[in-house]
Amino acid sequence: MTDLAWIDGALTAARPQAVGALLRYFRDLDIAEEAFQDACLRALKAWPKNGPPRDPAAWLIMVGRNAAIDGVRKRSRQTALPDDEAALSDLDDAEAPLVERLDGADYRDDVLRLMFICCHPDLPQTQQIALALRIVSGLSVRQIARAFLVGESAMEQRITRAKAKIAGAGVAFETPGPVERAERLAAVAAMVYLIFNEGYSASGTEREDRAPLAAEAIRLGRLLLRLYQSEPEIMGLMALMLLQQSRSDARFDADGGIILMDDQDRGRWNRTMIGEGLALIDKAMRHRRTGPYLVQAAIAALHARAATPADTDWAQIDALYATLEQLQPSPVVTLNRAVATSKAHGPEAALAMIAPLEARLSGYFNYFGVKGALLLQMDRRTEAREAFDRAIALANSTAEAAHIRQHLDRLTADAKAAGIS
Repeated sequence: MTDLAWIDGALTAARPQAVGALLRYFRDLDIAEEAFQDACLRALKAWPKNGPPRDPAAWLIMVGRNAAIDGVRKRSRQTALPDDEAALSDLDDAEAPLVERLDGADYRDDVLRLMFICCHPDLPQTQQIALALRIVSGLSVRQIARAFLVGESAMEQRITRAKAKIAGAGVAFETPGPVERAERLAAVAAMVYLIFNEGYSASGTEREDRAPLAAEAIRLGRLLLRLYQSEPEIMGLMALMLLQQSRSDARFDADGGIILMDDQDRGRWNRTMIGEGLALIDKAMRHRRTGPYLVQAAIAALHARAATPADTDWAQIDALYATLEQLQPSPVVTLNRAVATSKAHGPEAALAMIAPLEARLSGYFNYFGVKGALLLQMDRRTEAREAFDRAIALANSTAEAAHIRQHLDRLTADAKAAGIS
């Protein structure tokens, strides 16, 4: 592993805790982000020479804090702190008490508290989640925009407005109390799941860099579950992430190509994760309160329980998606339901279901991938090719493009074999 690779991994892993501590110390999002970036730049200079610190997050908090204070003093024409990495110990035990003072609030986990701060009720929920993805996980504006199915410029404006709202509204940076935490829980859960999806859905060259996000989201989910032990939706969220993550080792071939669920080696699914996820669903069901995450987890459970693709209860999955459409109406939910409908009731019914969605999902890769597959099942090959052409133009990764290319190559080969030019 190159110097830059291990440093980038350490900075990415330490970001939430470091930014959270710096935000609590300075009570300003821009200062906290700038302090963290300054600390990262110093790490890029110091760590290759001195080796990694014992606690990268502690190092970044201390260096970022000093850099920000230095900046304030310079702007105030006061005496600046020494701008010298040698004066900042990489390994000195003095880091621990300093970080303890920074992190000594009642709410011990800076990552989780940072999420609650970003998900403040003064902000619309879309801005809460977008800001948290940017601040907590450090995702790019492009990545967040893709998660929301909006343009990058629109997402940039959304994040800027959110930061301005917090800066101008006198938002308190103290840890919210139990009532406020409960009110913000839905936004925080949505943000955690979006972080998970950024890691889980990564493919190709992005997998190594983005896959750790799925593990981080699961860690954050466990923290939420400890805080809300009797909340069925948090159990559902945790179960959903575990059941999806259980398939991660079987989802790509040796070359990074996508393997669809029906073609996956189910022996490679992680049975420990599956067992934990199923147990959480059983526990959540006893509360007799249904929410979107619990329904999605129940769908994932039906896949996990099927020993072979033929054993999958597609009719029940279709019914669960119908419930999800009522709880959380979305064109993407309907698109996912259409896949189950095609298995349970045939491609014609599924195609009719997704036809009204095309205008809203005109820039969505999966829409045209599903449409092309349905048309191909109905032997409407010309229309299938048109849909696959649209899909490949919208692919978000080389793995997605390669998957669609297989369909197009097969259509071309079939046409040649039939003597069609």
